[in-house]
Amino acid sequence: MSENPKIRFGIIGCANIARKVARAINLAPNSTLYVIASRSMEKAHKFAAHNGLSETVKIYGSYDQVLDDPCVDAVYMPLPTTLHLHWAVLSAHKKKHLLLEKPVALDVAQLDHILEACESNGVQFITGTMWLHHPRTAKLKDLISDSKLFGPINYIHSSSTGPGTKEFLENNIRVKPDLDALGALGDLGWYCIEAALWAKDNQLPTTVTALPDVTKNSAGVILSFTASIQWEPLDHTVATIHCSFLSNTSMDLSISASNGTMRCNDYIIPYAENSALFEFTSGAKFAELHIGWSVSPEEVRVISQLPQEALMVQELSRLAEGIREFGYRPDRKWPDISRNTQLVLDAVKKSIDLGCKPVSL
Repeated sequence: MSENPKIRFGIIGCANIARKVARAINLAPNSTLYVIASRSMEKAHKFAAHNGLSETVKIYGSYDQVLDDPCVDAVYMPLPTTLHLHWAVLSAHKKKHLLLEKPVALDVAQLDHILEACESNGVQFITGTMWLHHPRTAKLKDLISDSKLFGPINYIHSSSTGPGTKEFLENNIRVKPDLDALGALGDLGWYCIEAALWAKDNQLPTTVTALPDVTKNSAGVILSFTASIQWEPLDHTVATIHCSFLSNTSMDLSISASNGTMRCNDYIIPYAENSALFEFTSGAKFAELHIGWSVSPEEVRVISQLPQEALMVQELSRLAEGIREFGYRPDRKWPDISRNTQLVLDAVKKSIDLGCKPVSL
């Protein structure tokens, strides 16, 4: 398969995150950046110049031109969430594999339209959550899946926060109801919900409840929230998530089980690009007189040959190659992860709208 042409990507929209993914597309061994597009040629040319893109990269002044280009195999779409439904469905109908930035939709009904379009047109769908593709994530899953070393999971906590500046809180698209109406719930909550589901092998919870600490701006967009997620009575796992545009930067994930604990302080974006750490403790007890612990946390370091965003692009390209070369069907793993994440996100929003009442799934 390595002798076959690389998957050619088009980028629709020159958002800031597109700079990172443009680099990732060129770092991945099985993809290449073919075209970028903005709503104006001027903005697209500025993006290309600012990011030192090759002169061979085509530049378009409309999104339709990318979708109509027969040489484009896949599209990365970092548009505001309110635009996803239209452009993602159109991309699928144009037979373009889709890397869609999160949050992928305003609700699960919209996402179902997108996923149906991808499925019926035989194109692969992946959400742009990069941390799932880091080799550290696979190592974490191996350890927490060890029933003897770790045991059944009791508690999960995840946070994703950042100190929004005055400029951000007034003008960023994430605080504008006509662009990204879900605010911190969509932008940050997607990670935390996805992490809790990942720890539970994508098993949907039974109950979701927002806590009464919700902060909204004057337009009604969520700036900060906390929620609990329960899998009871099916099992006894509880998760808490906290997301905010009003706090210091945090990307914490901790998982506690009957015999082990795992902690990761940078699970969304690792502190370093080529390696990442986490702490793992198994069988810890207090020493005699409770003056210490029987074991210290083990620090586990995982090396990554490529940045996690390049590994994400590589995965989509690998799946696209399989569809192109061997007629494979699109992999359902990634759409299923996104749909369950959206279902829980919708439940958190419903709980907030109901005055923080429990919502059953």
